[in-house]
Amino acid sequence: MDQLTGFQRDLLYVIAGKDRPSGQEILDDINHYIDQPVTHGRLYPNLDTLVEKDLVEKGQLDRRTNYYALTPKGRRELQRRQEWVDQYVDV
Repeated sequence: MDQLTGFQRDLLYVIAGKDRPSGQEILDDINHYIDQPVTHGRLYPNLDTLVEKDLVEKGQLDRRTNYYALTPKGRRELQRRQEWVDQYVDV
């Protein structure tokens, strides 16, 4: 988790908060949070990195649409990260 970029960690949070979101759903949500628009060219390579690191599972909803979901490893890593943040930040 410490080897991920902040953007990749943000993607994990978005994926964790949804039920098998499509790439477009993730893009829409992340664009509501980030000031500068995120392009497909930035989103999908980062999602692929999360899949390669076994933090996210990629599956097919239909012939054109993929979904993304946290793997058990991704959920554990995100939980560890949140526990670490919680010990320093109380908002």
